[in-house]
Amino acid sequence: MKTRWRRAARAAVGTLVVGLLSVLPTSPAPAATSGASAGGFVVSEGQFNQMFPNRNSFYTYNGLVSAMSAYPGFANTGSDTVKKQEAAAFLANVNHETGGLVHVVEQNTANYPHYCDWSQWYGCPAGQAAYYGRGPIQLSWNFNYKAAGDALGIDLLNNPWLVQNNSAVAWKTGLWYWNTQSGPGTMTPHNAMVNSAGFGQTIRSINGSLECDGRNPAQVQSRVNAYNRFTSILGVSPGGNLYC
Repeated sequence: MKTRWRRAARAAVGTLVVGLLSVLPTSPAPAATSGASAGGFVVSEGQFNQMFPNRNSFYTYNGLVSAMSAYPGFANTGSDTVKKQEAAAFLANVNHETGGLVHVVEQNTANYPHYCDWSQWYGCPAGQAAYYGRGPIQLSWNFNYKAAGDALGIDLLNNPWLVQNNSAVAWKTGLWYWNTQSGPGTMTPHNAMVNSAGFGQTIRSINGSLECDGRNPAQVQSRVNAYNRFTSILGVSPGGNLYC
């Protein structure tokens, strides 16, 4: 069972949740077939299922494709190679965060009351223990639910349970972090991939303070292994700078 050991890294994000980009209203994506990609996504439903053979049914392919309308530049910037590399990079990090898209919520329930920062003016209206990790990049802390919700036009501060009950909302929170937050890194994961900084910089932006620079090489290797596997499925080179 995956436990959430990334609490220190998430706390650091608190200073990085202002000045978010506005996003366009979303609309449902067309239904996908198993043999082709949907909405122009470079990963087909068949490839997605190959990547995540044991995934929780909550994490639907159509939910991901629908969520992508919130960030149209995701896996849709640059050459076909770059688009596939970014898709593989996002899904590889998601794979690591959720144990292969198995876990929807943080498994260590003892951590749940720790993610309320009462110094924020809006407090924790959903409750002291309501802001635990949820979704593909395990969104946590009241300030991150507030920031993600504001960016997406969804009231996640008062209703954080949407992230564990609605597949498209869950995917949107993962894409919000990927496209707008640099965390302990110096760039967003999206910019790391489209500007050829390499997969290693996506790790740094998601959990660099606990994994990079030799802090936890086994965790880094887990992410890199998934990235190499997913780029192979997509038939594209992984590029350089895989480690952080």
